[in-house]
Amino acid sequence: MKNLTQIIGTSLLSTFAFFNVQAQVKDHNLDVMNQLATPSHVSVMPVSQLLNAPGNEALRAFFFNPVKDKTVLKGKKIAVLAADGFEEIELTGPVWYFRELGAQVDIIAPKFNPAPARYGLSTPEMAKTHIMAIQYLQPVGWIKFDKTADQIKVSDYDAVFIPGGAWNPDNLRYDKDVIKFIQDFNKSGKLIAAICHAPVVLASADILKGRKLTGYWNIQSDLKNAGGIVSDQPVVVDANIITSRHPIDVADFSKAVESWLAKK
Repeated sequence: MKNLTQIIGTSLLSTFAFFNVQAQVKDHNLDVMNQLATPSHVSVMPVSQLLNAPGNEALRAFFFNPVKDKTVLKGKKIAVLAADGFEEIELTGPVWYFRELGAQVDIIAPKFNPAPARYGLSTPEMAKTHIMAIQYLQPVGWIKFDKTADQIKVSDYDAVFIPGGAWNPDNLRYDKDVIKFIQDFNKSGKLIAAICHAPVVLASADILKGRKLTGYWNIQSDLKNAGGIVSDQPVVVDANIITSRHPIDVADFSKAVESWLAKK
C-alpha cells in the first residue's frame, strides 16, 4: 500500500495538473477575447470644439447672437423624429433655435423594442424613456423623448425634422410607424426636414423620386439610387422637403426651416 506521503504527493500533482489545465483554458479564452475586442480610442466632436473651429464663425454667431423676435414660429408645432445614435448638435441645435422662435417642439422616438437576449446587449433602464446622443462616433449622453411614433398623427404637427448621426437614421428607417408617418406627412404637403445621414430615412419612405436634395457625402449615392437629384450644397429646398449635409450646416438648415414655416 502507498504510504501517506505518496498519497499526498499524488494528490498534489493531480491538483496542480487540474489548475494548470484551468489556467491554460483561461489563457486561451483571454487570448481569444483580446482578438475579438479592440482598444478604446475614439474620435469625438465636442460642441465647443465645433463652434470654435476655423471657418465656423457664422455657426458660432448663430448660437451666441440672441434671437431678436421670439414669436416668429409661435403657434407652430414641430415633431423631431430621432432614435439612439442621433448626432447631438443636429438635434439640440435646431431644437434650441425653434423653441427660441416660439415653436412647440416634441421629440418623438420609435416605440421601445429591446433586442433579443441572444444578441448579448445590455440596455439601460432609461432607454425606455430616453434616446442616446453621439458626437461623431462617440456616445455622449441621453435626452428624454416626449412621445413614441405610434402615438402621433399628421394633424398634430406643422413640420417634421430628422437629425442625422449614422446610427439614428438606421434605427428610424427600420421602424414601420416612422416610415408610415413620413409617407403620410409628405402626402399632406407639410414640411419634412432632414440633415446629414437623415435623408436615407426619406429614401426608405420612397418619397425622393425626382426631388432635389442633399445629404452627408457618404450617402449621396444612396439618395441618387432612390431617385433623388443630389447636389453638394449646405441646404436644398424643394417644395416641402429641406435637406442639409453636416453639423456645420446646422445654422443654414435651421434658418431654412424657419423661413419655410414663417411663410405658412
